[in-house]
Amino acid sequence: MVMKLDAPAYCSLQMVDDVVAERQGGKNAGFFSGIKQDWRDRVQAYIDAAGSPEIVKTWTDVDKKKNTFLNLYLSPQDGSVQGKMLSSLRDHELSICPACGEAGTPYTLDHYLPKDKYPHFAVTPLNLFPMCDACQRKKLAKTGDADDPRFFLHPYFDVFIANQVLKLSIDPPFDAPTFGLDVADGLSVQQMALVRRHVKELGIVERYARFFRGQHMRLLKLVQKSRATGQNVETNLTLFRGMVSIPTQNAWEHVFYDAVLSNLEMINYLEHGDIPEYR
Repeated sequence: MVMKLDAPAYCSLQMVDDVVAERQGGKNAGFFSGIKQDWRDRVQAYIDAAGSPEIVKTWTDVDKKKNTFLNLYLSPQDGSVQGKMLSSLRDHELSICPACGEAGTPYTLDHYLPKDKYPHFAVTPLNLFPMCDACQRKKLAKTGDADDPRFFLHPYFDVFIANQVLKLSIDPPFDAPTFGLDVADGLSVQQMALVRRHVKELGIVERYARFFRGQHMRLLKLVQKSRATGQNVETNLTLFRGMVSIPTQNAWEHVFYDAVLSNLEMINYLEHGDIPEYR
Protein backbone atom coordinates (compact mmCIF):
# COMPACT_ATOMS: atom_id res chain seq x y z
CA MET A 1 0.00 0.00 0.00
CA VAL A 2 3.03 2.25 -0.27
CA MET A 3 5.40 3.24 -3.02
CA LYS A 4 9.12 3.93 -3.18
CA LEU A 5 9.84 7.26 -4.89
CA ASP A 6 13.00 8.51 -6.53
CA ALA A 7 14.58 11.39 -4.63
CA PRO A 8 13.63 14.85 -5.94
CA ALA A 9 15.84 16.34 -8.62
CA TYR A 10 16.50 19.35 -6.39
CA CYS A 11 19.31 18.98 -3.83
CA SER A 12 18.09 19.71 -0.31
CA LEU A 13 21.42 21.23 0.76
CA GLN A 14 21.67 23.37 -2.37
CA MET A 15 18.15 24.63 -1.65
CA VAL A 16 19.46 26.23 1.56
CA ASP A 17 22.26 27.98 -0.30
CA ASP A 18 19.93 29.19 -3.06
CA VAL A 19 17.23 30.46 -0.69
CA VAL A 20 19.80 32.39 1.35
CA ALA A 21 21.38 33.83 -1.80
CA GLU A 22 18.00 35.04 -3.11
CA ARG A 23 17.36 36.91 0.10
CA GLN A 24 20.49 39.01 0.05
CA GLY A 25 19.45 42.64 -0.07
CA GLY A 26 15.99 41.93 1.42
CA LYS A 27 14.73 42.60 4.95
CA ASN A 28 15.56 39.05 6.06
CA ALA A 29 19.06 38.98 4.56
CA GLY A 30 20.81 39.15 7.92
CA PHE A 31 18.61 36.47 9.45
CA PHE A 32 19.16 33.96 6.66
CA SER A 33 22.89 34.70 6.38
CA GLY A 34 23.26 34.20 10.12
CA ILE A 35 21.55 30.82 10.19
CA LYS A 36 22.84 29.45 6.90
CA GLN A 37 25.40 27.02 8.27
CA ASP A 38 23.19 25.83 11.12
CA TRP A 39 20.26 25.40 8.71
CA ARG A 40 22.50 23.45 6.34
CA ASP A 41 23.73 21.26 9.20
CA ARG A 42 20.16 20.47 10.21
CA VAL A 43 19.21 19.51 6.66
CA GLN A 44 22.27 17.23 6.55
CA ALA A 45 21.19 15.71 9.87
CA TYR A 46 17.76 15.06 8.36
CA ILE A 47 19.38 13.27 5.41
CA ASP A 48 21.68 11.24 7.66
CA ALA A 49 18.73 10.20 9.85
CA ALA A 50 16.49 9.43 6.85
CA GLY A 51 14.00 11.94 8.23
CA SER A 52 13.31 9.94 11.39
CA PRO A 53 11.47 12.07 14.00
CA GLU A 54 13.10 9.89 16.64
CA ILE A 55 16.47 11.40 15.71
CA VAL A 56 15.88 14.72 13.91
CA LYS A 57 15.68 17.64 16.34
CA THR A 58 13.43 20.66 16.37
CA TRP A 59 15.03 24.13 16.25
CA THR A 60 13.64 26.26 19.06
CA ASP A 61 16.15 29.09 18.45
CA VAL A 62 14.24 30.13 15.31
CA ASP A 63 10.69 29.82 16.65
CA LYS A 64 10.26 33.59 16.55
CA LYS A 65 10.98 33.46 12.83
CA LYS A 66 8.76 30.45 12.11
CA ASN A 67 6.55 32.39 9.71
CA THR A 68 9.59 33.46 7.73
CA PHE A 69 10.26 29.79 6.95
CA LEU A 70 6.60 28.94 6.43
CA ASN A 71 6.16 31.75 3.91
CA LEU A 72 8.84 30.18 1.75
CA TYR A 73 6.38 27.33 1.23
CA LEU A 74 3.03 29.08 1.53
CA SER A 75 3.83 32.22 -0.48
CA PRO A 76 6.78 31.56 -2.80
CA GLN A 77 7.66 34.49 -5.02
CA ASP A 78 7.27 34.03 -8.76
CA GLY A 79 10.44 32.51 -10.17
CA SER A 80 11.93 31.81 -6.74
CA VAL A 81 14.10 28.74 -6.37
CA GLN A 82 11.70 27.14 -3.88
CA GLY A 83 8.73 28.04 -6.08
CA LYS A 84 10.30 26.20 -9.00
CA MET A 85 11.05 23.22 -6.78
CA LEU A 86 7.48 23.07 -5.45
CA SER A 87 6.07 23.30 -8.96
CA SER A 88 8.37 20.47 -10.03
CA LEU A 89 7.16 18.21 -7.19
CA ARG A 90 3.53 18.98 -8.02
CA ASP A 91 4.08 18.36 -11.73
CA HIS A 92 4.25 14.59 -11.45
CA GLU A 93 2.66 11.69 -13.32
CA LEU A 94 1.74 9.54 -10.33
CA SER A 95 -1.49 7.62 -10.73
CA ILE A 96 -1.62 6.35 -7.15
CA CYS A 97 -0.89 7.81 -3.72
CA PRO A 98 2.66 6.88 -2.61
CA ALA A 99 1.54 6.76 1.03
CA CYS A 100 -1.31 4.26 0.70
CA GLY A 101 -1.39 2.81 -2.82
CA GLU A 102 -4.95 3.87 -3.65
CA ALA A 103 -5.55 4.73 -7.29
CA GLY A 104 -5.97 8.39 -8.17
CA THR A 105 -3.65 11.34 -8.72
CA PRO A 106 -2.39 12.79 -5.39
CA TYR A 107 -2.80 16.54 -5.76
CA THR A 108 -1.28 17.81 -2.51
CA LEU A 109 2.22 17.81 -1.06
CA ASP A 110 2.87 16.40 2.39
CA HIS A 111 5.65 17.42 4.76
CA TYR A 112 7.00 14.17 6.18
CA LEU A 113 8.10 16.12 9.26
CA PRO A 114 5.29 18.68 9.71
CA LYS A 115 6.19 22.25 8.78
CA ASP A 116 4.60 23.75 11.90
CA LYS A 117 6.89 21.78 14.21
CA TYR A 118 9.86 21.73 11.81
CA PRO A 119 9.50 25.00 9.84
CA HIS A 120 13.14 24.86 8.72
CA PHE A 121 12.20 21.82 6.58
CA ALA A 122 9.25 23.59 4.95
CA VAL A 123 11.05 23.75 1.59
CA THR A 124 13.45 20.84 2.02
CA PRO A 125 12.81 18.72 -1.10
CA LEU A 126 13.46 15.43 0.71
CA ASN A 127 10.78 16.36 3.26
CA LEU A 128 8.09 16.82 0.59
CA PHE A 129 6.18 14.31 -1.51
CA PRO A 130 2.74 13.94 -3.14
CA MET A 131 -0.04 12.50 -1.00
CA CYS A 132 -3.77 11.98 -1.44
CA ASP A 133 -6.31 13.97 0.56
CA ALA A 134 -7.47 10.93 2.53
CA CYS A 135 -3.94 10.23 3.78
CA GLN A 136 -3.31 13.88 4.62
CA ARG A 137 -6.50 14.07 6.68
CA LYS A 138 -5.30 11.06 8.68
CA LYS A 139 -1.64 12.06 8.96
CA LEU A 140 -2.07 15.77 9.76
CA ALA A 141 0.93 16.84 11.90
CA LYS A 142 1.51 13.45 13.53
CA THR A 143 5.00 11.96 13.62
CA GLY A 144 4.96 9.46 16.48
CA ASP A 145 4.46 9.16 20.23
CA ALA A 146 6.31 8.00 23.32
CA ASP A 147 5.68 4.33 22.57
CA ASP A 148 6.28 4.53 18.82
CA PRO A 149 8.52 7.50 17.96
CA ARG A 150 7.98 7.01 14.23
CA PHE A 151 4.58 6.34 12.70
CA PHE A 152 5.14 6.66 8.97
CA LEU A 153 7.17 5.14 6.16
CA HIS A 154 9.36 7.53 4.18
CA PRO A 155 8.97 7.16 0.40
CA TYR A 156 12.51 8.38 -0.34
CA PHE A 157 14.48 6.56 2.35
CA ASP A 158 12.65 3.30 3.15
CA VAL A 159 13.96 1.37 0.18
CA PHE A 160 12.36 -1.92 1.24
CA ILE A 161 8.94 -0.58 0.19
CA ALA A 162 10.01 -1.03 -3.44
CA ASN A 163 8.81 -4.60 -2.82
CA GLN A 164 5.34 -5.69 -1.75
CA VAL A 165 5.04 -5.01 1.97
CA LEU A 166 1.41 -5.96 2.60
CA LYS A 167 -0.45 -9.15 1.89
CA LEU A 168 -4.17 -9.75 1.68
CA SER A 169 -5.92 -12.90 2.84
CA ILE A 170 -9.38 -13.74 1.46
CA ASP A 171 -11.61 -16.13 3.38
CA PRO A 172 -14.71 -18.05 2.22
CA PRO A 173 -17.51 -18.04 1.37
CA PHE A 174 -16.05 -16.68 -1.85
CA ASP A 175 -19.34 -15.27 -3.11
CA ALA A 176 -19.31 -12.94 -0.05
CA PRO A 177 -15.79 -13.20 1.40
CA THR A 178 -14.08 -11.51 4.32
CA PHE A 179 -10.49 -10.32 4.21
CA GLY A 180 -7.48 -9.65 6.38
CA LEU A 181 -4.63 -7.25 5.68
CA ASP A 182 -1.21 -7.84 7.22
CA VAL A 183 2.49 -7.42 6.62
CA ALA A 184 4.09 -9.46 3.84
CA ASP A 185 6.71 -12.10 4.57
CA GLY A 186 10.41 -11.35 4.46
CA LEU A 187 10.55 -8.10 6.43
CA SER A 188 12.59 -7.53 9.56
CA VAL A 189 10.86 -7.16 12.92
CA GLN A 190 11.49 -3.39 12.84
CA GLN A 191 10.16 -3.07 9.30
CA MET A 192 7.05 -5.08 10.13
CA ALA A 193 6.30 -2.87 13.13
CA LEU A 194 6.76 0.31 11.08
CA VAL A 195 4.50 -0.92 8.27
CA ARG A 196 1.78 -1.82 10.77
CA ARG A 197 1.99 1.62 12.41
CA HIS A 198 1.84 3.32 9.01
CA VAL A 199 -1.23 1.30 8.00
CA LYS A 200 -2.95 1.96 11.33
CA GLU A 201 -2.31 5.70 11.43
CA LEU A 202 -3.49 6.24 7.84
CA GLY A 203 -6.59 4.10 8.38
CA ILE A 204 -5.73 1.98 5.36
CA VAL A 205 -7.59 -1.18 6.45
CA GLU A 206 -10.87 0.70 6.89
CA ARG A 207 -10.41 2.47 3.57
CA TYR A 208 -9.46 -0.77 1.81
CA ALA A 209 -12.71 -2.43 2.95
CA ARG A 210 -14.83 -0.35 0.57
CA PHE A 211 -12.38 -0.96 -2.27
CA PHE A 212 -12.37 -4.70 -1.52
CA ARG A 213 -16.14 -5.00 -1.81
CA GLY A 214 -16.20 -3.24 -5.16
CA GLN A 215 -13.17 -5.08 -6.46
CA HIS A 216 -14.61 -8.45 -5.49
CA MET A 217 -17.75 -7.72 -7.49
CA ARG A 218 -15.63 -6.67 -10.48
CA LEU A 219 -13.66 -9.89 -10.13
CA LEU A 220 -16.79 -12.04 -10.27
CA LYS A 221 -18.02 -10.15 -13.35
CA LEU A 222 -14.64 -10.71 -15.02
CA VAL A 223 -14.75 -14.41 -14.18
CA GLN A 224 -18.27 -14.70 -15.58
CA LYS A 225 -17.14 -13.25 -18.90
CA SER A 226 -13.99 -15.39 -18.98
CA ARG A 227 -15.92 -18.60 -18.38
CA ALA A 228 -18.68 -17.65 -20.82
CA THR A 229 -16.15 -17.12 -23.61
CA GLY A 230 -14.05 -20.18 -22.82
CA GLN A 231 -11.05 -18.23 -21.55
CA ASN A 232 -8.77 -19.55 -18.82
CA VAL A 233 -9.66 -17.76 -15.57
CA GLU A 234 -6.28 -18.10 -13.89
CA THR A 235 -4.44 -16.92 -17.01
CA ASN A 236 -6.63 -13.83 -17.26
CA LEU A 237 -6.14 -12.99 -13.58
CA THR A 238 -2.39 -13.41 -13.94
CA LEU A 239 -2.43 -10.94 -16.82
CA PHE A 240 -4.42 -8.47 -14.74
CA ARG A 241 -2.00 -8.82 -11.83
CA GLY A 242 0.91 -8.08 -14.13
CA MET A 243 -0.74 -4.97 -15.54
CA VAL A 244 -1.55 -3.48 -12.12
CA SER A 245 1.92 -4.15 -10.70
CA ILE A 246 3.07 -0.91 -12.37
CA PRO A 247 4.11 1.47 -10.88
CA THR A 248 4.16 -0.55 -7.65
CA GLN A 249 3.29 -3.97 -6.29
CA ASN A 250 1.71 -2.16 -3.35
CA ALA A 251 -1.08 -0.73 -5.49
CA TRP A 252 -4.43 -1.80 -4.06
CA GLU A 253 -5.41 -3.74 -7.19
CA HIS A 254 -2.13 -5.66 -7.31
CA VAL A 255 -2.42 -6.65 -3.64
CA PHE A 256 -5.96 -7.87 -4.38
CA TYR A 257 -5.13 -9.95 -7.46
CA ASP A 258 -2.01 -11.35 -5.82
CA ALA A 259 -4.15 -12.58 -2.93
CA VAL A 260 -6.65 -14.18 -5.30
CA LEU A 261 -3.97 -16.00 -7.28
CA SER A 262 -2.25 -17.18 -4.09
CA ASN A 263 -5.48 -18.75 -2.82
CA LEU A 264 -5.89 -22.16 -4.49
CA GLU A 265 -9.30 -22.72 -2.90
CA MET A 266 -10.53 -19.41 -4.31
CA ILE A 267 -9.10 -20.12 -7.76
CA ASN A 268 -10.94 -23.46 -7.76
CA TYR A 269 -14.16 -21.64 -6.85
CA LEU A 270 -13.67 -19.05 -9.59
CA GLU A 271 -12.98 -21.72 -12.20
CA HIS A 272 -15.67 -24.22 -11.22
CA GLY A 273 -17.96 -22.77 -8.56
CA ASP A 274 -21.44 -21.30 -8.80
CA ILE A 275 -20.77 -17.61 -9.51
CA PRO A 276 -23.62 -15.16 -8.68
CA GLU A 277 -25.10 -13.45 -11.70
CA TYR A 278 -23.94 -9.86 -12.13
CA ARG A 279 -24.80 -7.51 -14.96
